[in-house]
Amino acid sequence: MQIRELTIAGAFEVTPRQFPDDRGAFWEWYRFDALAEAVGHPLDLRQGNGSVSRRGVVRGIHFADVPPSQAKYVTVTAGAVIDYVIDIRVGSPTFGRWEAVRLDAVDRRAVYVGEGLGHAFVSLEDGSTVTYLVSEVFNPSAEHGITPLDETVALEFPAEAGEPLLSPKDLEAPTLLEARASGLLPTWEATTAYGRALDERWSAAR
Repeated sequence: MQIRELTIAGAFEVTPRQFPDDRGAFWEWYRFDALAEAVGHPLDLRQGNGSVSRRGVVRGIHFADVPPSQAKYVTVTAGAVIDYVIDIRVGSPTFGRWEAVRLDAVDRRAVYVGEGLGHAFVSLEDGSTVTYLVSEVFNPSAEHGITPLDETVALEFPAEAGEPLLSPKDLEAPTLLEARASGLLPTWEATTAYGRALDERWSAAR
């Protein structure tokens, strides 16, 4: 597999090598060792999630308190989505910026969303099925959201997605600037310090 770091530090695009034949295809969609080598520490898998979405459904922008946050490894098993990684770390040189990767059942890419980053996606087809491996179990008191319609973040949804469909919770979430003003967002300092601690722990264990 090929692993490429995105312009948002702590986020990576993973493209697997596929082996098709007359029966179908085979690929490795997750490699513990390869991801750890790229990131600096492994994904400490604690929970697996899945979602099925109609065309136009937007999920996010979601994030969790640091520490421990909730790193994510996201891929698609059916349909297609545009996956967004948003830098919400106060003090980061790329604060407020985002990058998008198309995830579908053709190229079968994945995205790694590191600790302290925001995550969202929009479904391009009915029945888009997203699988998430995450580093922490669900903790509602530590998990938060920013509205994906925030004009400051300005996520761009492709025309093929149609009209955005959001949950009431995501619609009512604060904007990026409101979340920063209320102290809800992780900081670059805390996130990088936590990342270094995870790197050092992994290095010592090897």
